[in-house]
Amino acid sequence: MGKLTKNRKEALAKFDKNATYALADAIKTVKEITFTKFDSAIDLDIRLGVDPRKANQMVRGSVTLPHGTGKTKRVLVLCSPEKEDEAKAAGADFVGLDEYVEKIKGGWTDIDVVITTPNVMPKVGPLGRILGPRGLMPNPKTGTVTMDIEKAVNEVKAGKIDFKVDKTGIIHASVAKNSFDNNKIFDNAKELISSIVKLKPPAAKGTYVKSIYLSSTMSFGIQIDLKSVNA
Repeated sequence: MGKLTKNRKEALAKFDKNATYALADAIKTVKEITFTKFDSAIDLDIRLGVDPRKANQMVRGSVTLPHGTGKTKRVLVLCSPEKEDEAKAAGADFVGLDEYVEKIKGGWTDIDVVITTPNVMPKVGPLGRILGPRGLMPNPKTGTVTMDIEKAVNEVKAGKIDFKVDKTGIIHASVAKNSFDNNKIFDNAKELISSIVKLKPPAAKGTYVKSIYLSSTMSFGIQIDLKSVNA
């Protein structure tokens, strides 16, 4: 086992790794044990009682966080010419089609969200092998394949995030920055958790939300008392 640094020793002295904390207390504690020199992300890891290998137990969706994520997202809109002005007016960072399809085929993925319209999906579909593993592939279920480009871009810029259970049954998501007021982190975390609870698949049996951990970049995880976040 590696040698504990001064900061990690100090962090371990501030909380009990075996205890569960109310969400509000966990937020306060995570801030106390965060020592990064940059503005760390505040993350939630939510373990669900589902089998992601079964299509009827897949949990995925999107949510607009009340106070945003603290991160400015770079949005690419792939659309036909008649939608370009709408996308630009809404604040999309990159707008076009063929030139960006070719750039992505060449390995360019310097973006956070890709939004497109249904009519150009035949050109966008083949990009799945590149965009899919990076979580960038547009999907109607998350509102990123739509004719209402203005609404989609505005939602992303306002703090909309997509989430999806991974193959181990866990949803990982960043909900704020460490510099956020505690109440804002609380609101954002509750909004994400509530959204996930509402998406419980009918086929999921037993305990749906098994555990929730809150952490910041490079900090220890704090286990949340599930009773404190019941939707």
